[in-house]
Amino acid sequence: MTATKRIYLFGYGKFGRSIAEELAEHEAEVVLIESKESHFHEARKLGKFQRTLLMDVTDDDALGELPVRMDDQLVCVMDDDHLNVFLVLSLRALFPESKILAISDSIHATRKLKMAGANKVIDLYSISATRIHNILNKPIATRFLEGFLEAEHEYSFREIVIPEGSFLHGKKLEEVDFRRYGVIFVGMIDVELGNSFIFVTTGLEHKIDTGDIIVCIGHDEDLDRFEHEIVPSGEEPQ
Repeated sequence: MTATKRIYLFGYGKFGRSIAEELAEHEAEVVLIESKESHFHEARKLGKFQRTLLMDVTDDDALGELPVRMDDQLVCVMDDDHLNVFLVLSLRALFPESKILAISDSIHATRKLKMAGANKVIDLYSISATRIHNILNKPIATRFLEGFLEAEHEYSFREIVIPEGSFLHGKKLEEVDFRRYGVIFVGMIDVELGNSFIFVTTGLEHKIDTGDIIVCIGHDEDLDRFEHEIVPSGEEPQ
């Protein structure tokens, strides 16, 4: 009988919570590591994971004491991008033969994670079930990552036309913190450049103008809130 693959999951926050619970549902052997006490206690209450550890992930000595085997997978999903990059850098130095996977929600973080030594970085801007399967070629990994976009989680794509008078008019994409609203920017149609769809991975130099169409992904409630935020006061989104 083949031994269950062990996964060290760092982070039980924005993305880690969904991933950890999906992995546990599919009987993966999960060792959960969290640096925030509130998240740690929340995870402990579930009792679904083989081990749940409260650890300062910036402490290389503590990380080095983890009994990581060569075939274990290290998955880094800390909420803080800088902390996630630092963690990948430390893990690569401590466990040079291990496979490290990280999740990113910005192209800037993706570049840094790759430079830090992550074997694979799942970029949520360009995520799709097919691409993930091709990247990981592991059914269980595909299942838990597909969970972000399953209907039961109420995540969806939305096209939003920038209305006249919106605070986004005249702003460059790099100036807008989409994460503040809980949504992920996927791409846009810049009417000044024609009707071609521009993916975020092509660069962040585009300026948003009235009439442009942006495409975002997120929880339905967050998308509703974001759409109302960008509409001038007193108007309703079409």
